[in-house]
Parts: sequence; structure tokens; C-alpha cells
Amino acid sequence: MNFFTKLIKKLNPYIIQFLLVIVLLFAAFLRLYKVREYMTFLGDEGRDMLVVYDILHGKFTLLGPTASVGGFFMGPIYYYFITPFLWLFHYDPIGPSVMVGLLGVITVYFVYKIGSEFLGRKQGLIAAFLYSISPLVIAHSRSSWNPNVMPFFSLVTMYALWKAMIKKRNIFLLLLTGILFGIDIQLHYVELFLGIAILVYILVFRFFESGNNVSFKGSLLKIAKDYICIFIGFILGFSPFLAFEMRHGFPNIKSVINFIFHSGETGGNSNFFPIITNVFFRLFGRLVTAYPPSEQIVAGMHKNIEYITSLVWIVATASFFYFVYLLCLRYKEKNQNFYQLLLLCIWFTSGVIIFGFYKKPIYDYYFEFLFPLPFLFVGNFLIFLWSRKLVYKMVSSVFFLWIVTVSLMGIPFRFSPNRQLEQTQTISKFVIERAEGKPFNFALITGGNSDHAYRYFFKLAGKDPIVIQYEGADPQRKTVTDQLLVVCEKLPCEPLGNPLWEVSGFGRAEIAASWDVSVVKVYKLARYFFK
Repeated sequence: MNFFTKLIKKLNPYIIQFLLVIVLLFAAFLRLYKVREYMTFLGDEGRDMLVVYDILHGKFTLLGPTASVGGFFMGPIYYYFITPFLWLFHYDPIGPSVMVGLLGVITVYFVYKIGSEFLGRKQGLIAAFLYSISPLVIAHSRSSWNPNVMPFFSLVTMYALWKAMIKKRNIFLLLLTGILFGIDIQLHYVELFLGIAILVYILVFRFFESGNNVSFKGSLLKIAKDYICIFIGFILGFSPFLAFEMRHGFPNIKSVINFIFHSGETGGNSNFFPIITNVFFRLFGRLVTAYPPSEQIVAGMHKNIEYITSLVWIVATASFFYFVYLLCLRYKEKNQNFYQLLLLCIWFTSGVIIFGFYKKPIYDYYFEFLFPLPFLFVGNFLIFLWSRKLVYKMVSSVFFLWIVTVSLMGIPFRFSPNRQLEQTQTISKFVIERAEGKPFNFALITGGNSDHAYRYFFKLAGKDPIVIQYEGADPQRKTVTDQLLVVCEKLPCEPLGNPLWEVSGFGRAEIAASWDVSVVKVYKLARYFFK
């Protein structure tokens, strides 16, 4: 018996490595299988492709995508990341989506690596597996969009921070942490929350360190050195965006500051505790156990059932965090993994609490800088239960199987594909054909999309529509052609008299023809002349 026990212990690391390879291969399948058919390709994605197309044709940019709120822009780093992939795939928008999918697989590996170093190999493996099959994580790993790479860069940033803290000669790692944070903040401004977690962790780490034969003055000097190194690294990582800001008088930085401190959309909030409760619940419910969005529950369940179900889930997740906290205390007492768990808890808690100061709707993609954390906590908790008596092993197994079951049931490509890329390409080609080789204006009537996706395919075909200018810029109306092609995504559609500038700027018109194409209706409008 002792022989087999020793043999299993020796083989255990190899078994875990083998299982990790299986997990990574499965993660790659879930993120890259039929990616063309399921990827999102709407206005935002089309806008990105147009910018990258210009970069590849010599028109460099120091400005990134616009933020969803506040009217300011982000840094250009995401455009730089996807540029080589668009080129490698011959301007096919699937290239950047493949890049996001590959980074998603690498993120699964880093969940394992951080989990194994912070908590243990088994904990890391469980966390990586559950992360790899989470429907919400998969959905955000199959399309090109700047927030979708936040999980990878957030993980790497915090891992570099932890390495910097535990090593004596850590200047390079602190600079690297700052550079990575400079990249993070260009992906989405919600990464400011990560910056706060970084500052707090350094402060707390040095505080605990001061209790281990390190003077208070020495701790203050170390904190100052850490902050300075990270700030210098941040300037380097943020430099493309800073170059634009310095050339133009810091318009976006001023807008961000105004949004945070003067817009009324952030700050003291009477709904502070309900918001952080909701955020905490969604982080575990939406990510780990595929809890549906609230609008789906309202549409598909009776109100009383919705209330009871939500209450059960909230109590369950709150109880779960309580056990996580107990585990943190347990490790502190044994002087094991305390600083690692401290990093995870500060990262998680900072993110949840700061959301309480935000007064606008909070979407799932805002959580992407926190995506890996619930899985690390769950992996730690399941192995903790598994290490106890038989009844706890059974509870751990049931909980694990439940998460796996609901996750696999929610995998996106179990359902019909949206084929947005194919549809947009087909509609764009049809519009070009109906223009009959003549100059044309173009308009998109939609419920909330933009026309950049169509314009990207016009650009690839060398058939850019002429953009109608305002009368001041074009007093002779030379930018108004003899035909306006209108795509109606919102049906029923009445293009004549529509207030959209591309339609109203065309002037008085009549419908020359109309066609049903894919999921839209296409109209050709001709200029109307008095006879």
C-alpha cells in the first residue's frame, strides 16, 4: 500500500500536467470552433477594422476606440495588437477574433499557473477548467473587442506585481507591472479599478512586512520606491496615448477627470450597498454557474419564482464568500499563501466596492478585469472541501458536477450561429452590385448599430460610398450623388423622410427599387426633381 501511495505522489505532477494539456486543448476548441459563424461583427468591430486597415496602409494612429460613456477615447494599444492578425488573415475580420481566442486560451493557462502558485496545483487545475468552460467567458473570447483581452492582461499585471513584491531586487518587475497597467488602461477605463487594487496591495503588503523585523521608516521608503517604479512603467506603457494627449492639450484626460468628479455619474450613491451586492452576486452567478441575465428571468419566470430563486442564489454566493474569507484567515494562521490570497482578495474586493460609486448601468463586460477571480476562489474552496471528511468530498463533487453541467449547457455554439460576418459581407456586396458601378451615397437605418461594418467591406472592394457633407462644407452639393442605397436593419422601415443625416442630407427623393436581402431590406432612393 505504501508503494502505491508513493507511486501516486510521484506521478501526481505528471497527471496534473497531462490534464492541463487536455484542458487547454478543450479551451482552444471552445474558443475557435466555428468562430467565423458565431463571432460578433457589428459597428464597433467594423470601426476597428477600418482603423487597422488605415494603419496597414500607412495612416498611423495614437488614439483608440471611443468609450461607451463620457464621450472620451481610449488608447490605441488594442489596434496595435490586432493589426498583424488582420494582415496575416488577408484583411479578413476573423483574424483579430482568432487573436482574442488564442489569448483566451493563454488566459486559461495563466489561471492555472497563478492558481497553482498561489493556492496549489489541484486548485489551479480546477480553476482553469471551470474558467475554460464558462459560457460568459467563452462568449467574450470569440470576438474581437478591446475589453475581451482584459482578463489576460489583468492576470499578467497582478502576477508581475506579486513577483515584484516577493523578490528583493524587484525594480524590473515593478516597471513591468507599470507597463502592463499602462496597457490595461488603454483597453478600458474600468481598469482604473485594477490600479487602485495595485496601490492598496503594495501598501498592505509593506504594512504586514513591517511586522517582520522591518522598520516603519523602511516600509515607507519601500512603498515610495514601489510607487515611483510603477508610475515610470505606467508612463512607458501609456506613452502612445500620452503622446496624443500632449499634442492636443490633454482633451481625453480632462474628459475622464470631468466624468469621474463632475458628471454626476460617479460618486456618493444611495444605492451603494444594493449595487455591490448585485455586482458580487453576478460575478459568481453569471460567471461560475451561468445564471441568466435578469431580463431573461423576468421574461421567462413568474415574479415570485424569480424572487425566491434570486434570494437563494444571493444567500449561496454570500455564504461562499464567507468561507473564502475563513480560508484566508486559516492560511494566515499557518503562514501559508497569505500574501497570495491577500492579493486575490484585495483585487476582488476593490473591484466590487468601487462599482458601488458608479451610477450608470453596469454591463457584464465591465467585469472582465475580474473574470478569473471567482474561479480561483471556487477552485480553492472545492479542493478545501475535498481534503476533509467523506461527506465534504461528496458536497465538493456535487458542486463541481453542477457547475460543469450548467456551463456545458450554456456553451454558445450549442445554439444557432448568428453569422453576422457573413450577413454583413453579403449585404455589402449586394449594395455594391445595385450601385451598378456608379457613385453612390449610403445610409443605415438601425435600432442601435453603426454603419462601419458595411463600410469596411466597401473599403475592401474599393467602392467607398461618397459621404454627404453639410452645406457649409459643400455649398454646391457635389457630395450628393444620383442614388442613395439604404440598408434597413430595423423593420418595418420608412426611408423617405427619415431624420438620419445620410437620408435627410440626400434631399427630396423617391424609392426607385427595394429588395429583401438576408435579414435586412435594401432600398435604392433616387433624387426627386420637379417636372
